Amino acid sequence: MSRKKYSTKLFYKYYLDWIHIYKDNAVRPVTLNKYYLVQRKLKELVPNLHMHELDRRSYQQILNLYAQDHEKATVLDFHHHLKASLFDAVDDGLLKSDPTRRAIIKGCAPSKKKIKYLNLFDLQKLIRSLDLGSEINWDWFFLLIAKTGLRFAEALALTPKDFDFEKQRIIISKSWNYKEKVGYFQSTKNESSNRTIMVDWQLMHQFRSLINDKAEDQLIFFDEKQRIYNSTLNQRLAS
Repeated sequence: MSRKKYSTKLFYKYYLDWIHIYKDNAVRPVTLNKYYLVQRKLKELVPNLHMHELDRRSYQQILNLYAQDHEKATVLDFHHHLKASLFDAVDDGLLKSDPTRRAIIKGCAPSKKKIKYLNLFDLQKLIRSLDLGSEINWDWFFLLIAKTGLRFAEALALTPKDFDFEKQRIIISKSWNYKEKVGYFQSTKNESSNRTIMVDWQLMHQFRSLINDKAEDQLIFFDEKQRIYNSTLNQRLAS
């Protein structure tokens, strides 16, 4: 009986090849960056681990090392990114069994989280403090998000054609990739994010006047050549 020869390639190199084959040009850039981040961390943790040495014990040791300075939720995400590649390794005959089976997810103590939302009192206080003049500005952006619950990237991507003034609604079908040096339109986070949002008549009337002179496909709140940072607008809100 012939004996199957398992891969002697380094684990982090196999994972990099797997990304090139299955993920490049197949997922959104922000998602792809996560895979490459995992690959770099894998190289840092186990630079000399070969595929034929990978078993449940060595895989658990990788997770344990990563868990020393990461919270449990982050370790779970790291595990999921690696797991998909190792399923394929088993299917392709590079591993004799699944090393991720019954893996234990650990993690360091969670850090104190920053509050990422406003209570009703603070929200009303914010709205009263906004400088809502006759021209579009970032305060109008904040007001729109406060009243609709739009995601940051969705609100950035708004153009006049997204506003249905007759039915008092905003049509969400795209978002703005602001994380690249040159921003661009992209799909929403997922299929269910494509939706219509009903808006009160007063806000729609205000925006009708504000964007009346803009082209249908023109970005409303900024010029497309302008670099937008989430942190900059958060600092503006905090000030």
